[in-house]
Amino acid sequence: MAVDRGFAGVSPVGGGCEGCARLAGENGRLRARVSELEDKVEELRRAEKRQAAPFSRDESGEASGEPGRPGRKAGSRYGTKAHRPAPEEIDETVEAPLGDGCECGGEIEFERIAYQYQEELPEPRPIRRRVKVHIGRCKCCGKRHQGRHPYQTSDALGAASSQLGPRAVATVTQLNKELGLSPQKTARALEQLGGIKLTPGGVVQAVARQARALEPTYGALIEGVRASEHVAPDETGWRVGGRKAWMWAFAGDGVTVYQIASGRGYDEAKMILGENFDGVLERDGWAPYRRFEQASQQTCYAHLLRRCSEMIEDSIGGQARVPHTLRRILKDGLRLREERDRGEHDEQGLAREIAALELRIDTLLAGEPTHPANRRLLSHLRTEREHLTTFLRHPGVQATNWRAEQALRPAIVNRKSWGGNRTWTGARTAQVTVSVIRTARQQHQDPIELMAQAQHHRTPKVTDRLGLPAGRSDPALAA
Repeated sequence: MAVDRGFAGVSPVGGGCEGCARLAGENGRLRARVSELEDKVEELRRAEKRQAAPFSRDESGEASGEPGRPGRKAGSRYGTKAHRPAPEEIDETVEAPLGDGCECGGEIEFERIAYQYQEELPEPRPIRRRVKVHIGRCKCCGKRHQGRHPYQTSDALGAASSQLGPRAVATVTQLNKELGLSPQKTARALEQLGGIKLTPGGVVQAVARQARALEPTYGALIEGVRASEHVAPDETGWRVGGRKAWMWAFAGDGVTVYQIASGRGYDEAKMILGENFDGVLERDGWAPYRRFEQASQQTCYAHLLRRCSEMIEDSIGGQARVPHTLRRILKDGLRLREERDRGEHDEQGLAREIAALELRIDTLLAGEPTHPANRRLLSHLRTEREHLTTFLRHPGVQATNWRAEQALRPAIVNRKSWGGNRTWTGARTAQVTVSVIRTARQQHQDPIELMAQAQHHRTPKVTDRLGLPAGRSDPALAA
């Protein structure tokens, strides 16, 4: 039986004794205060997790006054020794001749030639293209016709006939949506690097034009997520028009889809996954994910291990037994996965090891701890019981939701710069463009080339260049 230190020996039964009644009342007030302070500690811990820590911090969370020395470390901690390779193609060669003489007045004798290499940005001179648009009319019905070249991004003439080319629009989109530059900084970078002048408003319009061209690709990416064998979903806070919203990320098999929504529930998740998703969800303990009843699920070990470490740090005496036991079980599960991947267990041996691990979990869940934090942990664990060993039975399933957290990281960094989107139209633009850029990166393709191609007229679909999963697409998507 657990004993709360500091309150031992105080009995709530005073038998009419005024002193005992007073102590019992004080005991109750102190218990309530302890519970209140524990809740505040948990709230502060969660708040700290929501904020990135870009600088070195000490144990108290304050900026460290003695951060580590920057640069390479000495000895074995130096890291990988690498150098910049020489370019394979040389565009120009310049001479670095010897001087006329030495400082001492002597003559310099030539010995040999050594080579140095550079890779330099070209002069910011844009390609200025004029398109001769052929215009005609049908002799039979009188319908007007206008020619179109693959380089064109619009049919506009007259006042709107001067436009940006496909690669310029794609570059602006990448600078703004992937690298997080504001429209003002994007316009400045485009002028300095490419010699093209553009207003911040023009940047916003160019990115919106790119998103419209990528809408069919975005739909195909959603279908690719629904057809994936394994999907890692996660969400983080966002802002649209200054109001609270959520940025969702769904990392599938070689494809990632983002969604900015007003909510954080099942209805928002099924907009991407579909109601009938039957793959494997690698997710955290957020309850709405459990409503995908046809899906197999794997709860995130990293979240559970962090929770155990925090509970052990806050525990007194025997209160740490439960989180210690769970942490050992989880680490043994990860060790078993490594042994399986190394081929140390045959099918029957692996099944026996998994059964033994699950028996330890059930034994832990059979306990009835008195410490409230331990009771909450075991209550959560009972809910997740059937989702704790999925990754051991299905090779390829991750034990954590790290893929989704990695997908959200760039958005979180950008959120610190400009907070979110001003309108829902802008949010739609962001989710479409960032989804295509992220998927292109996953598949080792150039996102600028991909986005530029999406603006071309009468060219193969962009989705033909992306390797999207197939086999489990939801018919409702086409509808």
